[in-house]
Amino acid sequence: MGMARHEAYTLLLQGEHILEFINGLSTNLVTGPCTTVFTSRAAQIVDVCEVIPVGENVALVGFHPQKNQLIKHLSDRILGQPISISDISDLNDVFIGLPDEPHPSGTTVHQSHFGTMYIIPKKLEQEPTWTEDEWTEHRIANMVPFYGHEITSKVHPLACGLGDLVHPQKGCYVGQEVLTRMRSRGKLGRRLSRVENHAENATTVGTSHSLVLERIQ
Repeated sequence: MGMARHEAYTLLLQGEHILEFINGLSTNLVTGPCTTVFTSRAAQIVDVCEVIPVGENVALVGFHPQKNQLIKHLSDRILGQPISISDISDLNDVFIGLPDEPHPSGTTVHQSHFGTMYIIPKKLEQEPTWTEDEWTEHRIANMVPFYGHEITSKVHPLACGLGDLVHPQKGCYVGQEVLTRMRSRGKLGRRLSRVENHAENATTVGTSHSLVLERIQ
């Protein structure tokens, strides 16, 4: 059992046809709760976000250092649609870990690509039950890429273990043409691998093994 604190932001999108708006900009098929990737025209990662419907609205949870880039990415494409974006990061703490971790009443539990996510009101003062090192060892053992390590704005999702979040039959989103061409030609550049220490260019280093983005072409 365990959950680690996630350096996250939370945005609330309000208005009409919000899921359709998100679906039109992201790599995954967005029809309800899921994890998806927003990419640039060059298919580099803007951010990886959790999509969490909240009544008629939608919360997006992503990596805090990427918040401003994601807000700009979305705002530039609203183009007069009746959609507003509010930053509600100060209201919640976000944790990621194993399923069935004890959590207080009022917690939003979401199944993320990275594990079970717990969004807990900040006033409840929840503390993590995993240290950063324990979370790191869990990620390495299960080959879970993460923000600031394997997932950066310098890579595309197919090269860092996020291929499952790029829907193979979905088109017409920012970066889609580049990702489709990479897949069809088999030229992904890199792949996520777990190797014994000491590895060159490791993106996450553990006690005995590391994660690397191994060049394949």
